[in-house]
Parts: sequence; structure tokens; C-alpha cells
Amino acid sequence: MVFGQVVIGPPGSGKTTYCNGMSQFLSLIGRKVAVINLDPANDSLPYECAVNIEDLIRLCDVMMEHALGPNGGLVYCMDYLEKNIDWLQSKLEPLLKDHYLLFDFPGQVELFFLHSNAKNVIMRLIKKLNLRLTAVHLVDAHLCSDPGKYVGALLLSLSTMLHLELPHVNVLSKIDLIENYGKLAFNLEYYTDVQDLSYLQHALGQDPRSAKYRKLTKELCDVIEDYSLVNFSTLDIQDKESVAKLVKLIDKSNGYIFAGMDASAVEFSKIAVRDVDWDYYRYPSFHLFSIL
Repeated sequence: MVFGQVVIGPPGSGKTTYCNGMSQFLSLIGRKVAVINLDPANDSLPYECAVNIEDLIRLCDVMMEHALGPNGGLVYCMDYLEKNIDWLQSKLEPLLKDHYLLFDFPGQVELFFLHSNAKNVIMRLIKKLNLRLTAVHLVDAHLCSDPGKYVGALLLSLSTMLHLELPHVNVLSKIDLIENYGKLAFNLEYYTDVQDLSYLQHALGQDPRSAKYRKLTKELCDVIEDYSLVNFSTLDIQDKESVAKLVKLIDKSNGYIFAGMDASAVEFSKIAVRDVDWDYYRYPSFHLFSIL
């Protein structure tokens, strides 16, 4: 049984920086990590990747050969990867014995709530290789400073959760920079817990640009609240305690904390609901550097 993360999110949300920092952190706590780059447009990687989709297909070549734009080119690349899933499977098989996997996916959001090719790739890998994966969906924390953008982020997160059908952790990334965009209308817990959105609707109603969409906004907020699925963790990738807190949550979601355990269902339930005191803080010199 192999565990890992599917790292997704809009462009600029910090996916590559996250994979770089997370791989460093996991290595320091004793896990062998393999980063798999599945973004055919990412040709400047700060980490050493075990598998690189550019060995199979490159976005620039697709755009030139088929006269496609970047969005259409990425959809083509994911279709091509799905049709050549055996290539990816053969590259992953040597890593299955003792590696924790980080999949760095493209930032085109349509791939994860509209098109089925990326989902099909993930599901086929899970089935063929017996993987236990959690989707880590990164959203730039600065979106909280704009009520309209925050509602959009909630809708994107909900749509992605429903489409991928994986254990799912939504993350407000770059939380250390959130105050650079001005004071939030509510405290941070309001945005992470996705509390009563009627307050947000009122804030949107004060903006003349969005006032005419008041009814639409109310209906969208009602959909989000009716599902009651979306909440956020926060992340400063340069802060080891912030990273450790997120790792604990991911390890619970994909079952890593239960690996190798022989216990009853009752014992598993007790472990799932309590805090796990792992010794993540024994590396005082640990420090991560974000990629500019």
C-alpha cells in the first residue's frame, strides 16, 4: 500500500513551491519521497523529480504542432497521458516499495472539475497500483480579502471535491502574506470554517459592481452551505509547525497513520478523532525557502 498527495489548485497558488517544501519536510521526518511532475508546462522545477511528464510530452510542442493555445494544449496533454497511462505506471512501479508520492499537477482548474482525463489518470493509478491518495487543493489566501473572489474559491473547491471523489484537504496557501492585501472583513476563522455566508452576502451587496448579482450570490452561497463540505486549513510553507499540522491532517485523510496497524474498528475510530503527537519538531534547524 502506497500513500501520497495529489497537489492541485489554480495558477499561482503555490503548487510547485508546496511540492518542494513538502518533499523537504517529509524527508527530514524520515520518509522517502518521490515527486512526480505531471505539469507539461512546468519546465523550471526547484525540486528533483522522480518522474517528469516532459519525458513523454511537452506543452510547447503540442501548441506548435496542433496550433492550440495553452488551455487546449493542457487538455490535449492530459488526454495523451491518459492514453499512455502504461508509461506512467512503469515509471512509478520502482518507487512503490518504499516511497511517499507527491503528484504536481497543472494549474488549469478545468482539468479537475470539468474534464475527466485527469481524474481518469488518478483513478487508474489508484486501482492498478493500490495507491492511497489525498487531493490537496491550494487556494491563495489573498482571495479572502475580496468577498467575490472568496465565493468563487468556495465554488471551485466544492466542484473539485465532488468531481475528483478523493479524500480532500483544502488549503489557504501563503497565509503569511494575507495581511499584505489589506485587513479582512472578518476574522480568519470565518474564512477557514466557512461560517454563515449571509454576512458575506451583505458585504458583497455594498459593492455597486456586484449588487445587481445579489440574488445569484445568495443562491450560490446557499448551494455551498447546503453541501456543507468545504473548509480550509492554512499553510505557511516556510513554517515547520504549519507544515507539520497540515501533514497530520493529510495522514489522517489518506490513512497513513493506520498503515501497518493491527487494531479493531473501535481502536481505529479512536485514533482518527484524537490528536496524534508525532515527533515532527525534533529538527530545530529545519527551514524551508519559498521559490520566487
